[in-house]
Amino acid sequence: MADLVLLLVLFVCGLGVRGTGPATSAPAQTDFDDQLEEELLITPLSPGDIAATFQFRSRWDWEMQQQRVSHYRLFPKVLGQVISKFSVRELHLSFTQGFWRSRAWGQPFLGAPAGAELWVWFQDSVTDVDKAWKELSNILSGIFCASLNFIDSTNTVTPTASFKPVGLANGTEHRLLRYAILPREIVCTENLTPWKKLLPCGSKAGLASLLKAERLFHSSYHSQAVHIRPICRDDECLRFSWELRQTLTVVFDVFSGGQGKRDWSLFKMFSRTVTEACPLALKSNIYVDITSLDQNKELFEITPASVYQYSTVFQGDQKTYGVYDLLNPQLFNTSRSLNIILKWKQPHQNIKPRPPILHAERYVSGYGLQTGEINTVIYNTHPKRAFPVMLVETVPWYLRLYIHTLTITTKGKDNKPSYILYKPAKDRQHPHLLEMLIQLPASSATKITIQFERALLKWTEYPPDPNHGFYVSPSVLSALVPSTVQEQHDDMEDSPLFTTLFPSSDGSSYFVRLYTEPLLVNLPTPDFSMPYNVICLTCTVVAVGYGSFYNLLTRTFQVVEESATSGLVKHLANVIRKLRGVPAL
Repeated sequence: MADLVLLLVLFVCGLGVRGTGPATSAPAQTDFDDQLEEELLITPLSPGDIAATFQFRSRWDWEMQQQRVSHYRLFPKVLGQVISKFSVRELHLSFTQGFWRSRAWGQPFLGAPAGAELWVWFQDSVTDVDKAWKELSNILSGIFCASLNFIDSTNTVTPTASFKPVGLANGTEHRLLRYAILPREIVCTENLTPWKKLLPCGSKAGLASLLKAERLFHSSYHSQAVHIRPICRDDECLRFSWELRQTLTVVFDVFSGGQGKRDWSLFKMFSRTVTEACPLALKSNIYVDITSLDQNKELFEITPASVYQYSTVFQGDQKTYGVYDLLNPQLFNTSRSLNIILKWKQPHQNIKPRPPILHAERYVSGYGLQTGEINTVIYNTHPKRAFPVMLVETVPWYLRLYIHTLTITTKGKDNKPSYILYKPAKDRQHPHLLEMLIQLPASSATKITIQFERALLKWTEYPPDPNHGFYVSPSVLSALVPSTVQEQHDDMEDSPLFTTLFPSSDGSSYFVRLYTEPLLVNLPTPDFSMPYNVICLTCTVVAVGYGSFYNLLTRTFQVVEESATSGLVKHLANVIRKLRGVPAL
């Protein structure tokens, strides 16, 4: 009986630790005050496009000085073990399929490059950063079923002025940072499934129940990310907590999928509706951008109507959101289902977002397979204010840059960078790294050009489809963009989560990180059919020529006498041939 009671106690305690339900133990709540918040932001973009941004935030009260952790409630254990084993200070990982069209869709909420991006800050206790970086990328490759194990020294750089830690003040050297992009990485269901398993409620309850792979990948843009960073637990930042943000941004083309109609709903986009909130979530909200409705109430209508509205300044624009609190039981109807529906009253009314203040484009020019030129154009559409931008270029070693050909032109005049750092590539060891701080005048377009020469690779270094081309990582732009509307410091507990990921120090500017398009460059490619022809010709010559010559040298001729058996066989054969009317042997 005593053994049965002990097993029952251990079973109940195990449920509290694993996080399958709300913890009821008071000491656990006191020592580990974990929190989970989730939200969904629905934003109409250009006519017919709808952006849905999911964000799940988990806070884990664990000090960085602790080497061993035995308590996991809401924070995924697999990520907690990775942080403690490799002494990770910050980790940012994203998988993106498609390209965010800034001119048509406006500024992205959470920018990410096409393919896979990984950048990590390690703690000061790490002595061999390169070894920890390689082992960490291999482990993350197994966790998310991705090709992160292809990250090596040939595509890894160490920026000095970009990618500063956002969780804490910069107090370490840049040698503890590693950054890599795999622009050819393809995102599929195999990457989404382990991402959803990291959520405390999985995909069974809450907003995660809308994450149906069939609908998410049938979209114009798909980007999922994992952000881990330390945050201050008190005002003096003497104690810290780990924050995990799992974000997912999807852009649906409802105009093409809705037979020419721009009406949308949760069921139309996700083939599902929300039935309940995650029981472990402290906050679960759906935000619908109704800024256009607030300006002109004759455009469209939303049912059910939001209980209350929330106004804030986000990325320099005044925004109004309709808020749906899933923790409010009165929100759900009698069928225990929430389906937000938007219907347009004016079918031909187009809503065009204001062009973003900062956007860029990148392309390759030139002809032939020997030389070329990389062109990057950065636009500042602000009518009055100028601001600097930090540009990071990562170019593979097989594109040999000529740094003396670097030219920066703005309004027909040379624009000298305030800061420049160039680390030349080394063949088959590490890529080029170019960092520049460029001043962008108001209402200007700044063009950056640099020439390169294509290298001839070894035949074993070409991919299976060499004629498709080689991908070059996109440029990364980081800037504090001036705001057209003065930002107000709202209560952080009531504000949406997407407004707190990169908070601004004051209301005059906001932080933006943009990524240009990845480049597709052709390299001199040999005719891989020639080795096949050579192999066939060589085998033919060996088989016919050398084989016959070898046979003549090694074969011996002998006279074989006929035996009695052979004579009897010949006689029988002649009898048969005579019966058939065939001449004898």
